[in-house]
Amino acid sequence: MIGVPAAQADTVPNGRALLAGTKPAWTAAATDQGATAATAQITARVYLAGRDAAGLSAYAASVSDPQSDAYGKYLTPQQAQDRFGATPAQIAAVTSWLKSSGLTVTGTDQHYISVSGDAAAVRTAFATSLHDYRKDGRTYRAPEHAASAPAALAGAVLTVTGLDNSPHHATPQDTLPGPGAGFRNAGPYSTYYGSNVAKTLPDAYGTKIPYAIHGYTGKQLRAAYGAERYTGKGVTVAITDAYASPTMAKDAAEYAKHNGDRAYSKGQYTEVLPAAFNSVDSCGASGWYGEESLDVEAVHALAPEANIVFVGAASCNDPDLLDALNKVVDKHLADIVSNSWGDIEANETPDSAAAYDQTFKLGAIEGIGFYFSSGDNGDEVDNTGKKQVDTPVNSAWVTAVGGTSLAVGKGDKYQFETGWGTQKAVLAADGKSWTNFPGAFSGGAGGGTSSTVPQPFYQHGIVPDSLAKANGPAPMRTVPDIAAVADPNTGFLVGQTQSWPNGTVSYDEYRIGGTSLAAPVIAGVQALAQQASRFPIGFANPSIYARYGSPVLHDVTDHPLGAGRDLAEARVDFVNSVDASGGLRTSVRSLGKDSSLQAVRGYDDVTGVGTPAPGYVASFRNRFHR
Repeated sequence: MIGVPAAQADTVPNGRALLAGTKPAWTAAATDQGATAATAQITARVYLAGRDAAGLSAYAASVSDPQSDAYGKYLTPQQAQDRFGATPAQIAAVTSWLKSSGLTVTGTDQHYISVSGDAAAVRTAFATSLHDYRKDGRTYRAPEHAASAPAALAGAVLTVTGLDNSPHHATPQDTLPGPGAGFRNAGPYSTYYGSNVAKTLPDAYGTKIPYAIHGYTGKQLRAAYGAERYTGKGVTVAITDAYASPTMAKDAAEYAKHNGDRAYSKGQYTEVLPAAFNSVDSCGASGWYGEESLDVEAVHALAPEANIVFVGAASCNDPDLLDALNKVVDKHLADIVSNSWGDIEANETPDSAAAYDQTFKLGAIEGIGFYFSSGDNGDEVDNTGKKQVDTPVNSAWVTAVGGTSLAVGKGDKYQFETGWGTQKAVLAADGKSWTNFPGAFSGGAGGGTSSTVPQPFYQHGIVPDSLAKANGPAPMRTVPDIAAVADPNTGFLVGQTQSWPNGTVSYDEYRIGGTSLAAPVIAGVQALAQQASRFPIGFANPSIYARYGSPVLHDVTDHPLGAGRDLAEARVDFVNSVDASGGLRTSVRSLGKDSSLQAVRGYDDVTGVGTPAPGYVASFRNRFHR
């Protein structure tokens, strides 16, 4: 949003243009400690709106909509820059303003101008003081009022980020420990759903239950989601995460060899990394290695001939993650981008949301689609005390991927899925019952209704008002859009070099889940669909919603075997996460119990429109008709 809406004209000084959303909402509930010291040093980014911000949004929508005459008429990165990017004159004018305010320009590219300076210079530039606020026992800095720019630059400046320094760290969306310390699964297992029934354990929901899956492989997932003969050949998938595992290429090759996946050809896996990493301790850098391993190996398992480019961000902070995404867009490194990270919507600021959306829209006009995991904490109430969705998966310009519990049976036959939501109860000491069955919520697919993002056009008439209007009379963006396997108990087998208690470092494999599995699985399926299409799918949501209610999507519910037929699995874990020397812990994990969210007939806030069914991939060969 650029310029000064009439209703807000009195909120900024005369001759100034409001930079909407730059006063964060969290300050209203924090304690104002007074003005930040004038000499305090600030670093910020002034994002450029380009020459036609409204036109960018309109073209991103029309080029992605199969019903539009502009559908598929993508631009090259240079054409996108020439048509919608900032002009040299705009960059020069914004640079001059920032320098004349006493700020030092530290970098310039086609997306933003980075600056540094003291709080006094920030006040001069943006016509607002910075104040210190006490929140959650810590002190953070934020603007006292919304920032503004000179009115003459209203069309050139999108927003400014960095004035608010409250935490906005993305975290990897997985549900098992990171690779800093080794992790192994204990047995017994099922090799396919129901293959090993826990006959000596207590019943759950009136019946004997199977042991958790050892970890599905690519062969099983390709069969479940209708890969058919497609392999992703000719398609490139980018994966963005923070940092970079030093053993990724070796681990990926080892995993493929162990699990029957096609060996990587020369140059099929590549990496694009920053010159240096930062915030290694605060971001828990090594914890991202497991996320990277999962993402790379899952995409290759589903689309074994697709090229994979890993684009590592310098840290888990928004500016660095945005830089990684912009690399993909600016150089068109891939048509499909898998992202298994995020934060809660309460931590999102409108300034950073605007910067992300601009990147996503630029990607859309180039034929690039972004896929984000929806989160692993259900409605987030247990995690934050407030029902909310995650970000940036709440963006109207990305495909939000929810999660399921998947049953693949003997002969790789798809049996059913439920929404992913787990309640956990441990085995009683006498081994004859489950303590407090069905137990407490322990994780589930993120979903729900955004408090900040209006309902996008492709959700009109499909998302029921009971969800779209959950936060008030205006329909809002509802998450997710589509789903795939995420339940760690019906999860994916992943291989990774890890550190062990005896001081050794070696490769091993373990089962993992979370919507950080679902996102690369869907990215892999979309690579197959793009191969079938022989043309980039781009921003996929209009095409996905066009298939709503058709046989090419599984309509997932929490009770696939009938009303009242609840499901569960038994799981055995090492207490010390490594071996049996510390004992074993046995638990029952219920399926389809996702906090307050429910997978029901039709669109729902656990699985969206459903999961890919046989025929989904092939349906992209021609323009889709029901």
